[in-house]
Amino acid sequence: MTSRHAAGRRLRAPRHARNLGSHGAMRAVALAVTTVLVFGAAGGVAVAARMTGNVNELDLDGLVDAAPSPEQAPDPSDAHAGQPVNILVMGSDQRDGVNADIGGAEEGMRSDTTILLHVSADRTRVEMVSLPRDSLVEIPSCTLTNGKTTKAQKRGMLNSAFAIGWDYGGDLESAAACTVNTVQANTGVPITNAVIVDFAGFQAMVDAIGGIPMCFAEDHYDKYTGLNITAGEHVLDGVTALQYARARHGTGFDGSDTMRAGRQQTLVAKMANEVLSKNVLTDGGQLLQFLSAATQSVTTNLSVGDLTGLAFSLRGVSRESITFMTVPWAPASSDRNRVEWTSAADELWANIANDVPMLGVPDVPDVPQAPEVTAPGGQAPAAPPAAPPVPTTPTEAKTPGVDAFTAADASTTC
Repeated sequence: MTSRHAAGRRLRAPRHARNLGSHGAMRAVALAVTTVLVFGAAGGVAVAARMTGNVNELDLDGLVDAAPSPEQAPDPSDAHAGQPVNILVMGSDQRDGVNADIGGAEEGMRSDTTILLHVSADRTRVEMVSLPRDSLVEIPSCTLTNGKTTKAQKRGMLNSAFAIGWDYGGDLESAAACTVNTVQANTGVPITNAVIVDFAGFQAMVDAIGGIPMCFAEDHYDKYTGLNITAGEHVLDGVTALQYARARHGTGFDGSDTMRAGRQQTLVAKMANEVLSKNVLTDGGQLLQFLSAATQSVTTNLSVGDLTGLAFSLRGVSRESITFMTVPWAPASSDRNRVEWTSAADELWANIANDVPMLGVPDVPDVPQAPEVTAPGGQAPAAPPAAPPVPTTPTEAKTPGVDAFTAADASTTC
């Protein structure tokens, strides 16, 4: 394999997809979300100041003017301030180098997970939609970096777009751009940026936060990934978390990509909760370790400055405002082993494209206003006694991959 195929290569904006911007698949989403949480909760400027302060070898006393404090320094700027941001995140199933040791050596390149990450223009919502790789979609003609063009397909698998770009273009730019073109053509949602992350990066991120707590109702075993875990509470290390995310066969699995997407959503949500709940944000050593792991094996056209500015602008986002779901789907009429998106997906994409909550704005019933009453003598009447509290009902259980759920819904282990 030539050096142009190396996993660590940065993604340029392809000639035919300059609208991606000039300036994080389950693993890529984890990168994007957790980076947002790290910079957002800790404050981008304060984090940068702390990381800079860890290096003390060079003595410039008396030679350089005093540096401004973090409070005096400007906040990181959001290049897309006031605009919605849509990032297509892809987990590449690349099987060379370290990734061959993890997933087994194979030639070629495929996209094993694709998720559309939407950040609202007012920076109050982060929404993620999993797109099953077995989805039957229209794949448009793609122009590749070598100048070649591919044939359009009226009904191909979603992950074929990535493979087509790689096979005929020979690089990640062509693979990512063909996938972006395909998602835009089938959703009507404009894609702002693209991020690709491979196996090794995710493992390192999980280990950097000390693992992910999970509770399993049954044993899980999959000989293909090496997963072997018993029912009960566990803290998954990077290797086990990746095995669980990739598993499709064996005990406890139905072999479907949609079930796997639900597990991946849960892992990402729990990873975000771990970053918030642990001392990742305040412990300089652990923060540096996590950020180092988070940037391993990443290929993207997002600059560090863009990601930092976006993350800082999201510092007020709550767990309840980070929402996960899978695109509404049904078994394909032409092949029961494939899926096709239902008509409900049309409303979902329209909402995202128009930057309204992807599940729609909830109906708020009109409450009739009581007529104003004046007591005799012009005095205001005494306030009526307070109504007794209404008993609250337990929160409805959410099934990842089937129901939409938030990071808050995944905050408990059992």
